[in-house]
Amino acid sequence: MTNFLVLLTFLKNFMNFTPRVNVGIVNGKQAKPHSRPYMVSIQNNFKHTCGGFLISDEFVMTAAHCWKGYPEILTVVVGAHDLRKSEISDRVEVKSYIPHPYYTLCSLQNDIMLLRLQEKVKLNNYVKWISLPKEGDVNGDTLCSVAGWGRLQTNGILSSRLMEANMTTINHAVCQHKWGSKYLASQMICGDSGGPLVCGNTAAGVTSFGSRKLCNSPELPNVYTKISAYLPWIQQIIRNIK
Repeated sequence: MTNFLVLLTFLKNFMNFTPRVNVGIVNGKQAKPHSRPYMVSIQNNFKHTCGGFLISDEFVMTAAHCWKGYPEILTVVVGAHDLRKSEISDRVEVKSYIPHPYYTLCSLQNDIMLLRLQEKVKLNNYVKWISLPKEGDVNGDTLCSVAGWGRLQTNGILSSRLMEANMTTINHAVCQHKWGSKYLASQMICGDSGGPLVCGNTAAGVTSFGSRKLCNSPELPNVYTKISAYLPWIQQIIRNIK
């Protein structure tokens, strides 16, 4: 399984890959408004920078590379579909930033982060959390889906509306061959499109990195942080919050 978050703008370029900020969906379609009530827009100065998703009424999961560290202050918009409209969306301040302690930007290992919200969100038909995997892995050739706000193609125009697309996971060995040492099967999952990775009704992963030249490249498919690999850490964080 993988962590959650997709692509849009490049945060920082590396030799042949880059972490992604801002969620974008290539070859997708507009999602039915509020059909993914777990989705949130993570914003800096009221501008969308990353996607994320609710895993409880108090915690959002996203990629660690979406936060540059203090003094950057992020807010979370829940219940939104079109970011240009207030709709029935609600903006919540972030109380605590909890990136994985072993996250490293240079390799993008452990690219996962929890955001504790300043106040619990009110759950309704437009705001709900999504379940996390209990254990196990996502096999290759599994049909999943991704969603997010952002660019509709590489260097393309921005979409203010939530987009979604189906994607198929790729066998670990194939992804290892394509990405080499950058890909760790124990922590990551490979797929052919970008976005919060949802398999069935479960959040399987967070988008971590992909090709800086093509955001939907069969040669260098997008890589997602595997959520199931971090369940003990996630549970410990939530359990220790008072």
